[in-house]
Amino acid sequence: MSERPISAAFEQELQDIYVVSDLHIGRGKNPATGRYYSLEAFFYDDDFLNFCERICQETEAVGRTLLLVLNGDAFDFLRIDSEPGEAAMWPHHGPIATPSVAGRLAREILAGHPRFVDGLALVLARGHRVILLPGNHDHVVQWTCVQDEVRAALFRSLERLGATDALDRFEARQWFYHEPGRIWIEHGCQYDPENSFRWFLRKPLETAPDDLHEAERDLPLGNFFQRYLYNAFGAITFIVPSSRANVRYFRWLLINQPRFLITVIFSHLPFLYQVIRRFAGAAERGAHEAMRTAHDAELERLAVESKLGDRLRDVDALKETRADVVQATRSLSRQLTKLIGAGLAVALLVTALWFVAFLSINQIRAGFGLKTLMFLSLNLFLLASAVGVVIYGLMRTTREEKLPLRRAARRIADLVDVPIVCFGHIHDEVVWPIGWTSDGERRWYFNTGTWIAVFTHDVLLPRERVQYTFLRVRDYQAELLYWSAGRNQARPVILLEEQQHLPLGLSLPALDDSGDGTDCD
Repeated sequence: MSERPISAAFEQELQDIYVVSDLHIGRGKNPATGRYYSLEAFFYDDDFLNFCERICQETEAVGRTLLLVLNGDAFDFLRIDSEPGEAAMWPHHGPIATPSVAGRLAREILAGHPRFVDGLALVLARGHRVILLPGNHDHVVQWTCVQDEVRAALFRSLERLGATDALDRFEARQWFYHEPGRIWIEHGCQYDPENSFRWFLRKPLETAPDDLHEAERDLPLGNFFQRYLYNAFGAITFIVPSSRANVRYFRWLLINQPRFLITVIFSHLPFLYQVIRRFAGAAERGAHEAMRTAHDAELERLAVESKLGDRLRDVDALKETRADVVQATRSLSRQLTKLIGAGLAVALLVTALWFVAFLSINQIRAGFGLKTLMFLSLNLFLLASAVGVVIYGLMRTTREEKLPLRRAARRIADLVDVPIVCFGHIHDEVVWPIGWTSDGERRWYFNTGTWIAVFTHDVLLPRERVQYTFLRVRDYQAELLYWSAGRNQARPVILLEEQQHLPLGLSLPALDDSGDGTDCD
């Protein structure tokens, strides 16, 4: 069962499920120049088409059908370049995907990636299904105007294949895909404190006026930084899945592109000040109330249609809502005040110590040369201390925070009683044990990573910078794999042990009897 009961056509046998996420497809090529837009991140359309053809062959070879799930951030409505003369809310930033704009942006994205569309159409034409789920970069796929553009693009591709009737096997959903006793799939951004929406379900708001959406009152902090800061770095940076990854990006830019980093920061200071001041103002109660009402109404509808009832409301209650832009900007002034106060206190203390040391040196009965040497040693010591602090801050490694999603996966597995929970969002591949089913079987959390380039200079794994990862579920057995375009086949994802982790491989059946039963949160 998903958001609604599984249709009778698919009740006879379990379909193979293939899950991909975080493709972050943008506008593709500019038709006027033949070059990719500067914020495009997905250059792998032909590989995706080959992947679709291969999974169809694999599934059909064993006499089965498949379901391909695009698990959020398939499209990227945040990394959109502004066209010359295009009306944008802020200079140098693409338009906000309001209902009057989102459909056009979707049409341009799909037109820029025809081979990607052909891949989806191939899956449908071969008798299989495709489901599109929303993420934090493309939550607008909940709206009919965006879904209509996807269907129109698929129809044109299916028309060339002579299989337009296959369009009925495409479906866009508002939140999750669920098969009772088997699997729960959603993007996972709602469990990341910096990328969650208080009111994620927004289908009724597709008829709301643009100014309600332009208020961006429920904009996650991660979306804010992606749209209003990271986009300014253009094609030299990768998509930042979490602001917790800021340190390694900042460190790389400071070492390799210091002038560019400083230029972008200083050019954005006046702009960011205006944005923060705008968000820090009094909340627009009308926008808040409209978003809350829409979300609550859709949540109740899905609770009934999925027959999950209170369990679905409990899943919704797991979301993290501590770091949206409004909350962040309201606390920013307090944090800045503390930071400035602490900085001034440290500066005054260091200055006082310097003067005390200087006066002490002057009181020493020694020659001018010795006093000069002592004075230079004092200054060199202070300078070396400052440089050491800076180097430590730049070179220290930061641990990527994965626990919120792992905790959420375990709670969801308990609430809906499934052995497999699958998220995307964090751009890291994950296989993690999350307890036991009511029948005593192992439960697993999988994260499918991403198909775009990832920042791996500080990750010593034998992997490619671009790795087409996906989850395959056959019956109740799941494997985390990556598509090897050169070998034209799927290969197991390479993962290393983490501290306090159970010994594990990638295949569920081989692990049913392994481990000591310890949950690793």
